[in-house]
Amino acid sequence: MNETSKEIMSGYVSAVEQTLKKYSLTPRLIQQASVGKAMDYSLEAGGKRIRPVLVQAFCDLCGGNAKNVLSAAAAIEMIHTFSLIHDDLPCMDDDDLRRGKPSCHKKFGEACAVLAGDALAVYPFEVISSDESLAPEIRVKLINELASSTGAEGMIGGQIIDMENEERDDISEQELIFMYSLKTGKLIKTACVMGCIAAGASDEQVKLAKEYAECLGLAFQIVDDILDVTADEKKLGKPTGSDSEENKTTFVDLLGLDGAKKKAAELTEKSLEILDRFENSGFLKELTEYLLVRDH
Repeated sequence: MNETSKEIMSGYVSAVEQTLKKYSLTPRLIQQASVGKAMDYSLEAGGKRIRPVLVQAFCDLCGGNAKNVLSAAAAIEMIHTFSLIHDDLPCMDDDDLRRGKPSCHKKFGEACAVLAGDALAVYPFEVISSDESLAPEIRVKLINELASSTGAEGMIGGQIIDMENEERDDISEQELIFMYSLKTGKLIKTACVMGCIAAGASDEQVKLAKEYAECLGLAFQIVDDILDVTADEKKLGKPTGSDSEENKTTFVDLLGLDGAKKKAAELTEKSLEILDRFENSGFLKELTEYLLVRDH
């Protein structure tokens, strides 16, 4: 990224970090404080904050004020974090590390981790619905968008397909694309759409945002597949090679390492072409290119 884009990115990330702290439940909890600590531990574990950044960036891109969409940005990061807590559980991916730190269930115990994930799955809707800086009809649209992308027709549906696919060795490219579109792509698409909703974007802008996000979401997941084979474990923050150990079919399996890199590059190029139809999309172009070449 160039220096201007780095500054914009830093501003977006800082804003959502502050908002997440503002919404921390820990100070309000007494006897149930352990679940609040587990929630905060996972929310504060770091990460690129790509989803909340996309919420803010698309709000700005479509003529809105990103400050007015911080509750939605925090909410989508809470949903993403709940999914990571549950993904790491022994009954799912059984990962001991997340972003270089002990997974939530390793730090707080399995039962507390389940409940912390559950709490982070529902709290976002309270956060959005109580944000009086947003018009009631905007809050309803944001909640509907986030809920639909999280449930059985979205991220959770993609997760169960991913788990069931571990029992198969005949996964086709189209089946893999469908699973990724739910597990990873839905929440990325929703991040872009939520920014558009908050900005009062036109139908055409929303349509383009969805097309962009579909390409970006798949490219993002393919890069994850590549990093599971090529990344430095210290930078990645978790063991590499886990996909192979869990018998997960990835784009590296289907297309080879070079083929997967080519596919991700093609999707990234298509994403950039879509952004050409927006004015002042320089930051998002820089972010899109960065996500292709990231090393963690």
